[in-house]
Amino acid sequence: MARLKISSGSSFEKVAGYSRAIVDGDTCYVAGTTGYDYETMIMPEDVQDQTRNTMATIANVLDEAGFEMADIVRARYIITDASYADTIFPILGETLGEIRPAATMFVADLIRPEMKIEIEVTAVKRRN
Repeated sequence: MARLKISSGSSFEKVAGYSRAIVDGDTCYVAGTTGYDYETMIMPEDVQDQTRNTMATIANVLDEAGFEMADIVRARYIITDASYADTIFPILGETLGEIRPAATMFVADLIRPEMKIEIEVTAVKRRN
């Protein structure tokens, strides 16, 4: 089976040489995704809005790839300030609370100063 490359339309993908997601068999690997609205390329100021945008982009990419949010088995969260954790936990809980993927969160600088959060997920299709 050939790998399927999924794009979110971000200009970063071509410039940096990556895909928003790769589907390989029953697994979808979603690249680190930040809070841009990829239709307008506008980044909200608020980390909560960035988190919502990020999760919406991930949901759209998974849908395009033929996966559901419930297929997420692994999540990695990168935040630029530890104080953001308590602010974004409720949003993550709303989105992933019943899914409960294995997750890691860490604090690090991101490549643009306006970026406050980046999320990467791996999804595996559930067998019925």
